[in-house]
Amino acid sequence: MFQTLRNAWKIADLRKKILYTLFIILIFRIGSAITLPFINVDQMAEGVKNIEGPLSMLMLLSGGGFSDASIFALSITPYINASIIIQLLTVAIPPLERLAKEGEAGRKKLGQITRYTTIALGILLGVAYFLMIKNKYNALEKTSGWAFWFAAVVIVLCFTAGSALMMWLGEQINERGIGNGISMLLFAGILSRSRNAAVFLWELFYKSGIKNLETGTGLKFVILVPVILILFLLIIGFIVVITDAERRIPVQYAKRVVGRKMYGGQNTYIPIKVNMSGVMPIILAASMVSVPSVIFQFTGAPEGKAFFGKIALFIYTVFNPTHPVYATLYFLLIIGFAFFYVTIQYNPLEMSNNLRKNSGAIPGYRPGKPTVDYIKRVLNKITLIGAICLGIIATFPIIFSSISGIDGLALGGTSIMIIVGVAIETTQQIESQMMMRHYKGFLE
Repeated sequence: MFQTLRNAWKIADLRKKILYTLFIILIFRIGSAITLPFINVDQMAEGVKNIEGPLSMLMLLSGGGFSDASIFALSITPYINASIIIQLLTVAIPPLERLAKEGEAGRKKLGQITRYTTIALGILLGVAYFLMIKNKYNALEKTSGWAFWFAAVVIVLCFTAGSALMMWLGEQINERGIGNGISMLLFAGILSRSRNAAVFLWELFYKSGIKNLETGTGLKFVILVPVILILFLLIIGFIVVITDAERRIPVQYAKRVVGRKMYGGQNTYIPIKVNMSGVMPIILAASMVSVPSVIFQFTGAPEGKAFFGKIALFIYTVFNPTHPVYATLYFLLIIGFAFFYVTIQYNPLEMSNNLRKNSGAIPGYRPGKPTVDYIKRVLNKITLIGAICLGIIATFPIIFSSISGIDGLALGGTSIMIIVGVAIETTQQIESQMMMRHYKGFLE
């Protein structure tokens, strides 16, 4: 990866793209440090000090912007949710499905609809987090009357504008920079939190471990911290393996004569990645399984006195991130969303038709329904393997955290998956652009 970056830096065009991407990331980090007005930052930081569950995911994605009450506190969460909603509606609503098939013009219209949906979700989430800041963390400066409503409008609009600006920054990286814009911003936000993770592990190792070696608890942390580091390295290696792994479907093209030239006759393959959907199933599953916890974050922990209170208390307990039911649902939802994404991205019938149009065929299978059925079987098997691997990566830190009793590790698998996945994807994109320039220079 570092060798690829070094070679890319020597090419003027790629160097400009890399510098532009770094400039956008710098803007994102500056915006994450700009605090909203009318909010007591110290009180907010104290309130989220021991935060757990879904809001810890928000802190992870925002790079600490939520705990600092910055304009980028919502991060790209509204845009991700808007993209998911539009993709789901594209399958369910015929007019949107027609737009998706209209080529570049249709994609532009869908992109515009996604932007409007992002702003609407930004307003809703802005109102929700304003109420949480006011009621749960009591971090709103004392105001009353018109001053209170003015503060509320300013804070909600700043939240919404911040999410819209992050969406725009991601699009700028897509157009003029290197890598996927949204992924790069997620990468930068998570990487900015790596210092906190290092400090957390050092405090466990030194303060809770070495300073208390006389007790059994101290020895436990001295042993556990190196084990955690080794496990994280193994997870990184596992992520690299499943990211690069692919199933190759063999394809043979028949010979055909066009004019005086003969085409075809060669053997090739269709590469199908084991992890075709990337980290998106993990993010989607975490959002879905955390909905009850989010509601309780806004309303407060329930009390089990009445019948409905007992039900609410049961739901509150079951959907705690350290509960086995939470981890099980999380794992199953990851598998479900992985299959959903593959269904959207790959159409076996279309793949079969494309092969037939180009005089290609899969050895041992006739064109038409047999080829479609074979591709479906391969996709289902590969998707299941990739989804199970994603589920293991996401849920293993949760299981290990509950067994070891060390809080703060539950999101480790998700953050490592995003960091490693974005690094690999960006490196591959740089390599492909370098290869294109190499061939261009050769042809000239």
